[in-house]
Amino acid sequence: MSKLVVFLFLALIPLLPLLCNSFSPEKPSDRRVLVLLDDFAIKSSHSSFFKPLQSRGFDLDFKLADDPKISLQRYGQYLYDALILFCPTIERFGGSIDAAAILDFVDSGHDLIVAADSNASDLIREIATECGVDFDEDPAAMVVDHSGYAVSATEGDHTLIASDDFIKSDVILGSKKIEAPVLFQGIGHSLNPSNSLVLKVLSASPSAYSANPKSKLTSPPSLTGSSISLVSVVQARNDARILISGSLSMFSNRFFRSGVQKAGSPVKHEKSGNERFLTELSKWVFHERGHLKAVNVQHHKIGEADEPAIYRINDDLEYSVDVYEWSGTSWEPYVADDVQVQFYMMSPYVLKTLSTDGKGRFFTSFKVPDVYGVFQFKVEYQRLGYTSLSLSKQIPVRPFRHNEYERFIPAAYPYYGAAFSMVRISFSRIFAFVFLSLN
Repeated sequence: MSKLVVFLFLALIPLLPLLCNSFSPEKPSDRRVLVLLDDFAIKSSHSSFFKPLQSRGFDLDFKLADDPKISLQRYGQYLYDALILFCPTIERFGGSIDAAAILDFVDSGHDLIVAADSNASDLIREIATECGVDFDEDPAAMVVDHSGYAVSATEGDHTLIASDDFIKSDVILGSKKIEAPVLFQGIGHSLNPSNSLVLKVLSASPSAYSANPKSKLTSPPSLTGSSISLVSVVQARNDARILISGSLSMFSNRFFRSGVQKAGSPVKHEKSGNERFLTELSKWVFHERGHLKAVNVQHHKIGEADEPAIYRINDDLEYSVDVYEWSGTSWEPYVADDVQVQFYMMSPYVLKTLSTDGKGRFFTSFKVPDVYGVFQFKVEYQRLGYTSLSLSKQIPVRPFRHNEYERFIPAAYPYYGAAFSMVRISFSRIFAFVFLSLN
């Protein structure tokens, strides 16, 4: 028997990392990231993007995209917490990975970065389309901008763009302003209007368009102006985060280190904004910023401390919850003025905005409605760039018992007066009848 126990223990040792593998923003060192490449040369040519990730504790596993041994999961457990696709030309993944497997990976709450370029394959385009963005259908198209191009020694075809049209969100790009424009060279994409979860993070200028730079335009471009997205992000309803870029070159060491001067601007920056932009964006994609958690949900009658099993109609109660935001190193109190709670049964009977003490505690008080049934305290919080909060706690509400009603209701005083008036009139008539009978 003891030999059997030892055998089972030794057999389960290799599976322990898989069974214990789960996302925790407090422990980024536990997060494994699979990086699929077209060529191992990308590992060195784009090392300026990879090294900050490794220095922040991420374990990067580099594989060729067509490696027949690659797999995202084993024994039903995912081996990685995030996936980076730096393989724009791949026509078919190796191993057990395909487009459906990658989408299932995201549906399971894992993060994804996709970088395409002018040679993007149909497979990469399909993955991007499923995530809510559509690349230009012309395989030879690139984003061209004759006004917002990056000034260089050679005039070129103006496909090297210097863009500084960033999304205005501190949680996605950090609170410190990105001073230098970002160098971009690749294909543009548009956002699917039916997908409200996808956002433009870096947009083209109004003078940009998408076309084949090596041929003359014979018809109007399908993508023009600020509607062209260069870099987009998606935060799924399960809080998985996706980054989609139309340029693999913007992640390269060359673009990170290059100086940049936007056409028409007298200012020449010694270093492009690519490193700062992509570093801050990767922090958001990998949940190092904008990740919320709610703890210590409490409710009780005013003047009491214990949570009751049931409320009575018209009771005065207090509701509170503690909300914290992950700063990359620790949980910090979250401060906002738009967190709301609903007291809900089929529809919200009470909707209150929670006050905050600035230390993470959100609270409010209200009167239980004059309706009995099974209610819920519900907090459904969604804010740009932050993970969503969805809290619910069920509580029944009962009516007054027969001995809990007020003896005299102020609204019924006219009826009380009418009743006493009738009694007085009746006694007056009896007295009159008796008096007249005796006489």
